[in-house]
Amino acid sequence: MRLLVTGGAGFIGSHLCEELLKEHHHVTVLDNFSNGKPSNIAHLLPNEGFQLIKGDCADPDKVDSLMKEVDAVFHLSAILGVKNCVQYPLKVIKGNLDGTSVVLASAAEHQKKVIFASSSEVYGKSEDHPFKEDGNRLLGSTNIHRWCYSTAKSMEEHLCLAYGKEGLPVTILRYFNAYGPRATDTMYGGVVPIFVKAALENQPIPIFGDGSQSRCFTFVKDAATATALVLKKKTHQEVINVGSDQSISIQELAERIKLLTNSSSEIVHIPYEQAYGNGFEDMKQRVPHIEKAARLLGYVPDTQLDFGIHQTINWYREQN
Repeated sequence: MRLLVTGGAGFIGSHLCEELLKEHHHVTVLDNFSNGKPSNIAHLLPNEGFQLIKGDCADPDKVDSLMKEVDAVFHLSAILGVKNCVQYPLKVIKGNLDGTSVVLASAAEHQKKVIFASSSEVYGKSEDHPFKEDGNRLLGSTNIHRWCYSTAKSMEEHLCLAYGKEGLPVTILRYFNAYGPRATDTMYGGVVPIFVKAALENQPIPIFGDGSQSRCFTFVKDAATATALVLKKKTHQEVINVGSDQSISIQELAERIKLLTNSSSEIVHIPYEQAYGNGFEDMKQRVPHIEKAARLLGYVPDTQLDFGIHQTINWYREQN
């Protein structure tokens, strides 16, 4: 198949491209490199089935010209990161909604299948664990910019499903804290690269809050595998969690990374107010219900956390 991957030079996007090329698809990446890095896909450039286009997914002419030539689009392009939400909410809201609106309109005009990358952030601070795809969401006040990304992704999901109601084949994937090689500290789930980089440099490992908050981390290659599986399955108009249901506290994660790197780093706790300013909110726990991914995609995450952290550590060591 001929496939378009927006944000294909990014973290999950670059791993997805590898997976799609292994399955002998022809892959075109559209990326403006606001988050993505040329180094993430440099090794793919010699592949005859791979093409890189520098550009923005909010450019209607650029997107339409590419959409005509492909069979499906993986829309992974996004502006993300807690600090972006707090400091640049307009950039987060417009950057995400504008691009997705353009991609969906073009895909609808040419009737091309869409796989949309959403986020566990849409669940907000709900305590109804594990999170089911059809469960209720709970968000904080609009005065708290921390929730703008969650709101934007939710609106993007509504757009996807609205186009789906008009006949567009679309699947929504909600990723839970992906981590692994090429991860950056600007993304959600960025706590792993933050901790790894600090530990390798024997610098203080910073925990925001008291560290009792827990998350479920998904190794990026598992996430890429699940994403690629959508091409083979009938999942139109479905929302699917992609993640692990194995939870770990942030304090335990810091201790684990310190041990695995044999680091002398001190683990320090930083108040949320100092890290993000006043009004920031966090969630104590996030656990996905993953039965739907197993049933519809045949996807079961099989990478153990220690192995994934080792792979991440090794990658960061190779960068130095």
